[in-house]
Amino acid sequence: MRNSIRVSCLSVASSIVAALSFASVSLAASLPNFTELVEQVGPSVVNISTTQKVTRRHNLPPGMEIPELPEDSPWGELFKKFFGDEGGTPEDFNTQSLGSGFIIDKSGYIITNNHVVKEAEEIIVRLTDRREFKAEVVGTDTRSDVALLKVDADDLPAVKLGDSDNLKVGEWVLAIGSPFGFDNTVSKGIVSQIGRNLPSENYVPFIQTDVPINPGNSGGPLFNLDGEVVGINSQIYSRTGGFMGLSFAIPVNVAVNVVEQLKSKGKVSRGWLGILIQDVNRELAESFGMKKPMGAVVLRIMDNSPASKAKFMVGDVVVEFDGKTIHRSSDLPIAVGSTRVGSKVKVKVIREGKSKTLKVTIAELPSEEELADVKPQKPSKVNRIGAVVKDLSSEQREALAIPSGGVLVTDLKAGPARDAGIRQGDVVLKINNKDIKNAEHFRQLVKKLPADKSMPILIQRQSAPIFLVIKLGKK
Repeated sequence: MRNSIRVSCLSVASSIVAALSFASVSLAASLPNFTELVEQVGPSVVNISTTQKVTRRHNLPPGMEIPELPEDSPWGELFKKFFGDEGGTPEDFNTQSLGSGFIIDKSGYIITNNHVVKEAEEIIVRLTDRREFKAEVVGTDTRSDVALLKVDADDLPAVKLGDSDNLKVGEWVLAIGSPFGFDNTVSKGIVSQIGRNLPSENYVPFIQTDVPINPGNSGGPLFNLDGEVVGINSQIYSRTGGFMGLSFAIPVNVAVNVVEQLKSKGKVSRGWLGILIQDVNRELAESFGMKKPMGAVVLRIMDNSPASKAKFMVGDVVVEFDGKTIHRSSDLPIAVGSTRVGSKVKVKVIREGKSKTLKVTIAELPSEEELADVKPQKPSKVNRIGAVVKDLSSEQREALAIPSGGVLVTDLKAGPARDAGIRQGDVVLKINNKDIKNAEHFRQLVKKLPADKSMPILIQRQSAPIFLVIKLGKK
């Protein structure tokens, strides 16, 4: 009996070992082998080193340098104060930085990030075979962070460009670059999400990955398993300065469009609508009479802009642009920016609970300097709610760029206004889709507000307009 039990146990153990071995083999077979891919595309990836001239005040003894310290180091400000920018004699010296790039044409065109070559006095491109070339900047685009370089060489190994629109979440991707100066470092991961919008970037639908990316990877290519470039590694989210599992790449389709314009015109033109927008949350959607939160609500319209000429109104919710559904407010700048200047497109909006289609002719996005000079159009104009208000003075209107309408909140008591997030000093421009002319008009509108219903209220806080939702209790 004992022998039969022992034989059975051995049999079970053998079966488990065999099963684990089979599972291990199956798992290994299911994972991609990147060796052939790296051999194929590796020579097309380059190391980029730049030299910039900077001026600093230097009080340290000869031969000593200010040490590299983390941004949050308590010693940073101490060194700066006594030996850095705040004291000492100004001194010009050269600094060097490293990045990555990739060859897109055998005649010597190379793509990298704008921030890699920004303000560089000299750019050196080094290939995997150790050849080095001095590069010239063909053009740069700050808004997409793309730069196009050219080296004087022929018959260089060029990458194959893919289609980033075909990327799927969960797909394997490979990055090659020079993190911390270590040339041709290979790292892999998957696509974590597509169409990501970062706070500082309005015109790039980033590819989010978990590929390990570090300083020096910037400008390097992101490959799919077919060996095609699908993105340019550009940014990471980090609290330490190193990789934390969140990296972002510029879609190659965006980069190709930028490169073609830089080659042909030396600059990049983008479409412009001329509105300031906000995302629509659940409460706002309810107040606008929408079944679910989606789209971009218009907060402000610029003077003489395409939106102004097309009769857009503050409070319109843009839900479709040129046939493309606008799920989130971040979708709209990308859709508008990629539209050809001069195009006539249809824009579907929700206005006071009803669908309306507007026709607009897209203009060219002004430069940052020109946008700063654009005056806002006269804003479309919010006591049972617990707010004490008064008319704005001419000085306040001038300071806040509000030519007419609106009321200033001078005091708040417990009630719907405070619950909605309104603060003392806010300017109420519109309530329940009604423009506010003055303090008396505000009081009249408040009296007529329906009970137990969510209503949009447009305020301006300092220089930024924002929609809130106010709801009065049952009478």
